[in-house]
Amino acid sequence: MPMIDTASASTDSALRPPPRHRRLTASDTPRLHRPLLWMVAAMGALAVISLGAIVIDDRTLMGESVWLKPFKFGFAFVLYGFTLAWLLSLPHKGSRVTWWLGTMFAVTGFADVGFIAVQAARGTYSHFNNFQTDTINVIGQKIFMSGVPGLFLANLIIVLIISWQRLVDRPTAWAIRAGLLLAVTGMALGYLMGYTGKQFVRDADGRVVELISGHTVLTDGSRSLAARDGVGGVMPITHWSTIGGDLRIPHFVGLHGIQVLLLAVVTLAWLAPRYRWLRSERARAALIGVLAIGYTGLLAIVFSQAIRAQPLIHPDGITLTAFGGLVAGVGMLTISIYLRTRRSVPSATTAAAVQDATAPGLRDSRTTHIRPGRTQAG
Repeated sequence: MPMIDTASASTDSALRPPPRHRRLTASDTPRLHRPLLWMVAAMGALAVISLGAIVIDDRTLMGESVWLKPFKFGFAFVLYGFTLAWLLSLPHKGSRVTWWLGTMFAVTGFADVGFIAVQAARGTYSHFNNFQTDTINVIGQKIFMSGVPGLFLANLIIVLIISWQRLVDRPTAWAIRAGLLLAVTGMALGYLMGYTGKQFVRDADGRVVELISGHTVLTDGSRSLAARDGVGGVMPITHWSTIGGDLRIPHFVGLHGIQVLLLAVVTLAWLAPRYRWLRSERARAALIGVLAIGYTGLLAIVFSQAIRAQPLIHPDGITLTAFGGLVAGVGMLTISIYLRTRRSVPSATTAAAVQDATAPGLRDSRTTHIRPGRTQAG
């Protein structure tokens, strides 16, 4: 029989170049998208500065600190920007196009949020403020008019390029696909804020400012040109409305679905060594699919609340019924995955017995170890 030089074979395989597109494992350390990382660093700095400014600057807009909006946008862009930087670092087809799209997102995000910070420092509004004619506001609104569609378009094209490629293991792939679709949906829902109607508000210096729209949805009978954003009761920290629907809620839920799903992937991978039924990649992928369905249902519920002028914390019977049905459906699907996977996974005792029975040398030792006075057949 010919001899095989295993040392030479292993050396040749080590020197052989890796395939151009391959599935990544947890041990891989891809190079992150640098322009997006710069944006993330800038947004992180803005969030820290804004948090400090909230403490020392007592000026308010619509009942909240002028620096709360820069803080929320900075924090949100840190989360999404870092996620996108990691995603674009995975080897994939069309990587040159997605690199430029990521750069476009970074530059546009920096400009848009930068304008929000400038307007906060000036004590006035960034969003929906199309009627103030000072130079800074006019330039800033033009940035918004081109920047916000640019962010949406960049994400949409990235979704079309990446979502259907197999870049990583199956659970992570499902999380990426569903998460990107949720993010694009969340961005699209933000455009609906432009149809809630005009309102007259006051800036930090008490001057009346006319805004073309807002984020609070009230019933038709109570809708007027009076201020409705930030009045009549708001939730702590988020400042979401408690007197009507708030379109920022589905916008927020959709945008950050990808972080929730990826966190679930990491959690399931961490639990897999402890629970035998989670060791199957197929089972974990199915669970991520169920979570994506449930999260999409949650997005639909909070969106329904917002357009029906219903506060998040005051759900009616329709909302409670829908939420209960969603929880029940997700629970049943999860249980079915558990039962199906557990039936297909052998127990530890059975697996050990199979391993012992098939181990080399053990079968022969059992057949030759015969009690005295008996034949092998007996």
